[in-house]
Amino acid sequence: MADFRQWAPHAPMGWNSWDCFGASVTEAEVRANADYMAAHLRPFGYNYVVVDIQWSEPNADGWAYHPFTALTMDDQCRLIPAPNRFPSATTGGFTALAAYVHGLGLKFGIHMMRGIPRQAVHRDLTFGNGRYRARDVAANNICRWNSDMYGLDMTQPGAQAYYDSVIALYASWGVDFIKCDDIADSTLYGMLKPEIMALRAAIDKTGRPMVLSLSPGPADINEGAFLQQNANMWRLTDDFWDTWPQLAGMFPVAAKWAPFVRPGSWPDPDMLPLGAILQRQGGPRSRFTTAEAQTMLTLWSLLQAPLFLGGDLTHSGPEEALYTNPKLLAMRQDLKGAWQQSADAARVTWQGQGTAKAYTAVFNLLDVAVPLPAAIGEPLWAGDAIAPHGVAAWATPRS
Repeated sequence: MADFRQWAPHAPMGWNSWDCFGASVTEAEVRANADYMAAHLRPFGYNYVVVDIQWSEPNADGWAYHPFTALTMDDQCRLIPAPNRFPSATTGGFTALAAYVHGLGLKFGIHMMRGIPRQAVHRDLTFGNGRYRARDVAANNICRWNSDMYGLDMTQPGAQAYYDSVIALYASWGVDFIKCDDIADSTLYGMLKPEIMALRAAIDKTGRPMVLSLSPGPADINEGAFLQQNANMWRLTDDFWDTWPQLAGMFPVAAKWAPFVRPGSWPDPDMLPLGAILQRQGGPRSRFTTAEAQTMLTLWSLLQAPLFLGGDLTHSGPEEALYTNPKLLAMRQDLKGAWQQSADAARVTWQGQGTAKAYTAVFNLLDVAVPLPAAIGEPLWAGDAIAPHGVAAWATPRS
């Protein structure tokens, strides 16, 4: 059996529908963003197109979840795409949409909630061609922010078979990336290790190279080795949005998780809320300043973290020049490790080592600009000072 870590030798890069379309993204919007990525971003390494939560809900209309809403489901208790939002689903789930994305030279991903649909349990439905009852495998550890699913009691006969069936369905569709939700947060039920291991086993059984991403955080650092052994990505915090306090709060988190970075196993600070986010709320653009966006991209890249764009790519603006910065992307490819060297109330300094170069980044946490330190190499970002909440970073050839 192939080691799943080889499926993500570098931290994945791509686009996710959540920040711009919430729970209500449509097939047309996914295709349009895939088209844009293929035309403009694929040469820079961005190649995953991920459909986020609620793709089985016909009535999704924004970021709010509708309690006990009806979901589209097949006769084996597996959720399938809502055809009013994904018209091609009438011919076989996400098969046609995945094929379209693959035809552009990209990879296709979807979101899933852990567990089994609540509606299957309440209707006392069966799966496994009638061998198992949904209510017999259900666990009453329900997500605190979404009512769609019961958890799975992995001690019950049929629980692993259910996950095997779901993941086999995704493999048949041509899915390359699975974002499993409500499974990595250690603060409510504790990390749901039996379900994570069940997903790992189910993916491995298919033989298809599907990257596994676990959400949301905060993940428990005491389970770092377990996460490395079972997932390609895991979220470090709750949802990350475009505010300086959240970005400033990511520095100690990134410093703590940096030692766990390994090829194929990537601590994940979450998506990049840049550009045209919140399209279902009138389309305001990201509140991050250019300097803050540079800080975020530099910190994520020193951590060698996944880069998933959150804005509607079809309304891209000047932020595109930031996340396609060739010097930044070259650092991501060259880095072998990085760490936080120092931190105080005014600034944070990171060091990184690559095959060809060494890297230094000085982050300004203050609300005012500060002078640049003495130049120590080729700058990643241009500037005569470090802007408020900004960064100065350099690459220096190794001797």
